[in-house]
Amino acid sequence: MTTRLDTRFADLARAGRAGLVTYVMAGDPDRETARAILQALPGAGADVIEFGMPFTDPMADGPSIQAAGLRALGAGQTLRKTLEDIAWFRASDPTTPIVLMGYYNPIYIYGVEKFLVDAKAAGVDGLIVVDLPPEEDEELCLPALKAGLNFIRLATPTTDDKRLPKVLQNTSGFVYYVSITGITGMATPDFGQTASAVARIKKHTSLPVAVGFGVKNADHASAVARGADAVVVGSALVDQVKGSLDASGKATAGTVSAVTDLVSSISAGVRGARKAAE
Repeated sequence: MTTRLDTRFADLARAGRAGLVTYVMAGDPDRETARAILQALPGAGADVIEFGMPFTDPMADGPSIQAAGLRALGAGQTLRKTLEDIAWFRASDPTTPIVLMGYYNPIYIYGVEKFLVDAKAAGVDGLIVVDLPPEEDEELCLPALKAGLNFIRLATPTTDDKRLPKVLQNTSGFVYYVSITGITGMATPDFGQTASAVARIKKHTSLPVAVGFGVKNADHASAVARGADAVVVGSALVDQVKGSLDASGKATAGTVSAVTDLVSSISAGVRGARKAAE
């Protein structure tokens, strides 16, 4: 079965460029503004959208995304509303892939079977669930694949060649390479080592490899795009939301454009980079 992610990465390969994967948090800073950001992302240059599922106890997220999750939860965002937001987006955009990213607890509480049915119906294409290792594939990964959703796994600088085949088992859509050892939005990656890591992963899989964590601007994105199939930007966009809020933490007239302006700049960096010969 060909998914929206398969189609998008095949289109990118034919175009000879890397893709841009943008992460924003559902419901941040409020549902209406988050929907407006979501709707504007493809026009600004996003090829794939990661939509964060707010959670109080994230293990891989740095202060920026943790704060975004708390803003969203404080504004009343729930997993049910997040799925409704995606269904709303799908009414006007049937082609841009959307991947839900977050943690297992909210899905477990929602109910795995109901979640997968509702996610598929809403137009979700894939899942990144950070705290479910491959040893727990029967919990969610295998049911998600059976439901027709991609299940994207993270590989890190500490994922060696012995561990990598296990990580890649049942992974689909793309592989998300975490370019630093640590949490989101903190260190800047060594782009030379990132390219080497992507090349090593590609010896084990034919899946596209997207690189994220620490990519903050067009120069960073361009450097990553020379060696990867896609560049993931998250904390830098979430910081744009935070920086646009008024003194009471509410969205302003500049919140959506603060995000889309940076996406446009980074997209130009990605599109201008030539992929390294494969």
